[in-house]
Amino acid sequence: MPLTLPELPYEHAALADSGMCQETVETHHLRHHNAYVQTGNGLLEGTEWADKSVEEIVAGTYQHGAVAQSAIFNNLAQHWNHCLFWESMAPGGVACPSRLSERLEKEFGSFDNFKQEFKKAGLTQFGSGWAWLVETADGALKVTKTENGVNPLCTNDTALLGCDVWEHSYYLDFKNKRPDYLDNFLTNLVNWEEVDSRLKG
Repeated sequence: MPLTLPELPYEHAALADSGMCQETVETHHLRHHNAYVQTGNGLLEGTEWADKSVEEIVAGTYQHGAVAQSAIFNNLAQHWNHCLFWESMAPGGVACPSRLSERLEKEFGSFDNFKQEFKKAGLTQFGSGWAWLVETADGALKVTKTENGVNPLCTNDTALLGCDVWEHSYYLDFKNKRPDYLDNFLTNLVNWEEVDSRLKG
């Protein structure tokens, strides 16, 4: 099935007061994300994967432990990652619902402890990649990190929150200060109601 670039749930300029300027969002969405969509469609044409879902393609083309993944995997995984990333944010952020807050306190000791673990995952991901909050198959909440486009579909986990730590996500706003970007993401951008809606347990 052809990939399409999703419309954002807010205007490109809507996150500017929350620490992500219009130029960052436009460049990231209309250039980087759109490139994954266009390249992915070209790569899928005429292949066994052409009629599969994005999730099936990502899981089916992932090579566990491989340093270099296939071009189809890289583009389809990054498309999936970015769809979740955009949906996880809102202008000014949205407060954490009690159900998710209680789960985070149970799993991490406190909401602040969770944020510190998430931030650490993003900071210690060398080079490009992602920081994640996932729900495992047995219902536990866990913070993980992945390189490049690898995502929780590859480990059969449910992605609740993903933060893009490729430099194009933050360089215009924060230069090389990834810690400040992660702090701002968690404090001013995350739509915690959307994160909560992804919980299965």
